[in-house]
Amino acid sequence: MVRFSPQELEPQLLLRASIVVAVLTIALKTLAWWITDSVGLLSDAMESLVNLASAVFALLMVTIALRPADADHPYGHHKAEYFSSGFEGLLIIVAALGIIWAAVQRILHPQPLEQLGWGLALSVLSSAINGALAWVMLQSGRKHRSIALEADARHLITDVWTSAGVVVGIGLVAVSGWDWLDPAVAIGVALNILREGAALMWKSSQGLMDEALEPEVMTEIEKTLETFKHHTIRFDHISTRRSGQRRFVDLHMHMPSSWTLGRAAAVRGSVEQALMSAVPGLRATIQLLPTDVETHSSDEEDLI
Repeated sequence: MVRFSPQELEPQLLLRASIVVAVLTIALKTLAWWITDSVGLLSDAMESLVNLASAVFALLMVTIALRPADADHPYGHHKAEYFSSGFEGLLIIVAALGIIWAAVQRILHPQPLEQLGWGLALSVLSSAINGALAWVMLQSGRKHRSIALEADARHLITDVWTSAGVVVGIGLVAVSGWDWLDPAVAIGVALNILREGAALMWKSSQGLMDEALEPEVMTEIEKTLETFKHHTIRFDHISTRRSGQRRFVDLHMHMPSSWTLGRAAAVRGSVEQALMSAVPGLRATIQLLPTDVETHSSDEEDLI
């Protein structure tokens, strides 16, 4: 029997699915807001609009990131995904500010809610759809190391929590009769969305500034290099960076000056292959140096 694995789904396919789901949830949540006149459900629908715009932009950036290297971009286009994450964070912040404005207006001019049962049912249905898609996207995003896909998944998860908060708020209004609870919950939801948007923008900025590889990946690199260490071979000046789905490591490999170029190149090739096998998506660049030669850098902070 063939088993389904969400990790095997490609980012582009899932982002197309995200666009379809965003359109569906916009329709459901807008209908829920229209029949209840709940500002909480309106805030939920506004965030779904952000989901749609984010999914479209993420699909565009992932498509660009998959382009091969060319004369103008010799290291590829992988960083395009970081623009998607940053753009999504910006849209989330704008949507949150809009939600706060609408909620303040409702506090100043309160109105009773109507047909809460239908509104809650539609909101719960759309949240269930978003939650299922977010789980699949998160698994695939981690597998493919796609920050655009992972950002979209985390935004959908935030949308689920947003809907949960709105449902709780409307339920409290129905039980207590306190109409002010609806806009109060909407403001709380907006503050949570602001936090998520700021986190996405920060993560995007770190990627654009060539952030070092994760500690667990560095551990794998060091373990691999350890298998090649010998009293005649040593490694230093190890530097790493991330660029979208790609990972890069540069280092110096010192060996006896009496070795032939062919022998030294063969050992270097073995080390590079071992590193790339140990860390998927890694590109290793190794500079060969005689054992008694040290290099100097003008920026010691770049060295590990």
